Amino acid sequence: MEYNLKSDFWTCAHQMADAARAAILPYFRKALVTTNKDNSGFDPVTEADKSAERAMRDVLGQLRPQDAILGEEYGHQPGSSGLTWVLDPIDGTRGFISGTPTWGVLIALSDESGPLLGIIDQPYIGERYCGGLGQATMTGPHWTRDLAVRHTSDLTDATILTTFPEIGTPTEKDAFDRVARACRLTRYGMDCYAYALLAAGQVDLVVEAGLQAYDIQAPIAVVQAAGGIVTDWSGGPAHDGGRVIAAATPELHAAGLSLLNGNA
Repeated sequence: MEYNLKSDFWTCAHQMADAARAAILPYFRKALVTTNKDNSGFDPVTEADKSAERAMRDVLGQLRPQDAILGEEYGHQPGSSGLTWVLDPIDGTRGFISGTPTWGVLIALSDESGPLLGIIDQPYIGERYCGGLGQATMTGPHWTRDLAVRHTSDLTDATILTTFPEIGTPTEKDAFDRVARACRLTRYGMDCYAYALLAAGQVDLVVEAGLQAYDIQAPIAVVQAAGGIVTDWSGGPAHDGGRVIAAATPELHAAGLSLLNGNA
């Protein structure tokens, strides 16, 4: 499908990101009530998450009421346009409640084929990473520049990121460890900011498991616009979530997939 409203889509996306920033920042590094959504573990949600998603939905109600919405906190709202806005108001709520500035607002616009555009926004440090429909840029307090992955081709030269050391199941952790052992440097705890760093040419690989669509669709759009590759661990589409590998180059992607799947 061809889209002739690129500027309208981006205007809407930026207004949502601005609205989410305004809703979230009054809560950051303040005492706030945290609710656990997972009876078998810890999956926190705060009023900041809920307020930000409501603010983004309000923008869509004004500018794009015909589009569907899939949000982490308020679920699915059907639409008539064939387009869906996929929203994660705070990706990295554990980081948010800990005061670390590595959480972010995720906004994607998708059709039946997957994400068309994405924003990774970090309100506290004021950085916004945008990719898709002809854009691959970041803006921040220090500069505005184009996004481009770096050209690392060998795992021995690569930096790999993931959010949790345990990554997922024991089997998934073993798979990640095989890749991490082959890399030069491993870092943890970045949430969506890891994908922003990949798109900006700062790191080379991100490997995760247990993701939802709202966790990954915006990062897919940003990383791909910057020249990177994002798939599931079998090399197929990743926009529904699950196990994800994002790589700067085809060589790293192929090597990472091989190790994830148990090959020497």
